[in-house]
Amino acid sequence: MDKYAELQLLLDIIDQAYDRRAWHGTNLRGSIRGLTAAEAAWRPGPQRHNIWEQVVHAAYWKYTVRRRILGEKRGSFPLKGSNWFQRPIFNNEETWQTDVALLESMHKSMREAIERVPVRQLHRSHGTKYTYAQIIYGIASHDLYHAGQIQLLKRLQHP
Repeated sequence: MDKYAELQLLLDIIDQAYDRRAWHGTNLRGSIRGLTAAEAAWRPGPQRHNIWEQVVHAAYWKYTVRRRILGEKRGSFPLKGSNWFQRPIFNNEETWQTDVALLESMHKSMREAIERVPVRQLHRSHGTKYTYAQIIYGIASHDLYHAGQIQLLKRLQHP
């Protein structure tokens, strides 16, 4: 496969996993469409993540992929902490929409970084044991994994 075609395929994969129509069903953005703050904040049990935390977690890993691709240092994610963030801090629609916008922003900036990856470097690593291509298709898998978890949490909430 031509390297340019491979980069386009990787972009298509992350688009389908995040917000484009695909054969596999609901993507990450579709899984949260129309949810209220109360629905996003619902927990299936103590010490279990809610949908809201899944969303911010996904935003964090999009930030991490962008940071790795661009060779940036840690510490520039808009929220303090890493990986999992307890949510909601304030349970209201405005705060929920702010975190959904964070996911959108992190996806957009990650996608822009991916578009700039030199095609000759797709199968090289940069400071990690994984290649750029592995990190890129890995984030698509991550989106779909969490989309599935969110779909399950919605079903548990509204049987």
